[in-house]
Amino acid sequence: MSATSSRAALADGIRFAFGTLTVLPVTVTRWDRDAARTGMVCAPLAGLVVGLAAAALGGALTVLGAGALLAAVASVTVPAVLTRGLHLDGLADVADGLGSGKPAAHALTIMKQSDIGPFGVVTLVLTLLAQVAVLAQLYADSWSRGAVATAVSAVTARLALTLASRTGVPAARPEGLGAAVAETVPLRAALLTAAVITALALPLSPGSALGVVLGCAAAELLLRRCVRRFGGVTGDVFGAVAETAATAALVVVVF
Repeated sequence: MSATSSRAALADGIRFAFGTLTVLPVTVTRWDRDAARTGMVCAPLAGLVVGLAAAALGGALTVLGAGALLAAVASVTVPAVLTRGLHLDGLADVADGLGSGKPAAHALTIMKQSDIGPFGVVTLVLTLLAQVAVLAQLYADSWSRGAVATAVSAVTARLALTLASRTGVPAARPEGLGAAVAETVPLRAALLTAAVITALALPLSPGSALGVVLGCAAAELLLRRCVRRFGGVTGDVFGAVAETAATAALVVVVF
């Protein structure tokens, strides 16, 4: 592949990542497996942009004299807005699917319904409370700790998507975003991406690097549970994996 073709493929992949994982005005020029592969490897880059936006708002509010709680709420709100709340919706749907106790086909039908059941509501509320509680404590310590943790959690969430897109993790349905990106990323590329992100987080603080590792580990546990339960991944599973990684990373950083 020529240098020009490589740059074009990378650009297509970046547009795929931002166009599917954020609401930023990016036009996806290619919707195929090659673009999906590069796009999911570039997912942490989209997470960095989302995380920096959230960190900038939370940090600015803290510097301007707003309380740590308001800064934390703002930092949690920005990723939800920039993803249209799809990751949170996926988390709630997966909680309903796992909690239903129904066979895989029926559970997948429950997850596709527009309403949210009791399992989803409880999971969503507790997750958001955990994120806000952790960030409030970090912002109370200093605006920089809160801002760094916000950015790290957003990147970790999207890194978990890279790992969830690796070969060997099948799609549960033949259609949808899950099917479009499932098994597109070679295992070696996924692990290399994880190693690079962890290495980049280490200079921030040992806790940041550990947050990346353990955040992805928590997401991996959920991913494996979903694959066993549903037969593979869906768009909802990707959203749940991202929110799990983000929350776990924050909890690790605060300790």
